[in-house]
Amino acid sequence: MLLDAVGLLRAKGFQADATNQFDEVLTAYDTTGLDVVVFGGMVPANAKQHLREAISAGNDHVTFVQGLAGIAGLIAAQVESVTSAAPDDNADGVAYDTKQRAVRLTLREPARVVVEAWWATSFTPPEPASTSLRLVDSHFGPGEHVVPLPADVPTVASFVTASVGAAVHAFTVGAMPAAVRRMAPTGAPGEPPALPPVKPVATHTER
Repeated sequence: MLLDAVGLLRAKGFQADATNQFDEVLTAYDTTGLDVVVFGGMVPANAKQHLREAISAGNDHVTFVQGLAGIAGLIAAQVESVTSAAPDDNADGVAYDTKQRAVRLTLREPARVVVEAWWATSFTPPEPASTSLRLVDSHFGPGEHVVPLPADVPTVASFVTASVGAAVHAFTVGAMPAAVRRMAPTGAPGEPPALPPVKPVATHTER
């Protein structure tokens, strides 16, 4: 999943890397040049806090993002959401209506709109599985638009992204199950591992 996320981001023109070696982040990477840091849900809480403080101390422009789920396309969309240089000129509002299970858009001008749903299909550690469904990829005119989610999109571990032109928005449809959230390690001394060992991943981009 980490490698897939890096591949997607690089294909979109980002200089992107990923690692699950949390103790080596500060020594293996030049954190002073980072624009965005995405934390996965399985990063121990104490490691996350330490990295936030250490990276921020030498980098005042970095943006920290909490990843919504271990879904490569969703991670890429979250990065796009915080790095879009273009203002959201075409949209007065982009929101997810939880009661109606629909994305609501208000456009001032015509724009290309892409709406995609993402959800987990397996929580078997250590590698999650997921799928996605593109609901809309079309040019919309000015005015109010509603894109309903089909019944195929489950009510747990599900998400939706909506892009209007260059602006990307990510929303949670159904939260991760409590059993999965409890797997997240706190990093407390003596805490038993909640997940089986994983293969080390650490990519490096030539800059």
